[in-house]
Amino acid sequence: MSRAVGNAVVRNRVKRRLRALVAAGLPALPPGVDLVVRANAAAGTATFDDLRAAFDRCLPRALTKGRGASADAGVPGGAGPGGRP
Repeated sequence: MSRAVGNAVVRNRVKRRLRALVAAGLPALPPGVDLVVRANAAAGTATFDDLRAAFDRCLPRALTKGRGASADAGVPGGAGPGGRP
């Protein structure tokens, strides 16, 4: 997590909040999906409810975009099996 999020106390608070959100959202993930969550600078001042709203808004979009990742398998620079490079 970038220092742009805040000092160590703030970064750890954001990390704990994001972990809780991801843990609650895991049942919605299809098997074999890798999820990467990145905190931007605004996450340091966001409330838990703000983070939850952003996560809930972004997760369906990420899952929709991720479905096409395996179509790039074998393409140089594209995703390999399971959406991994």
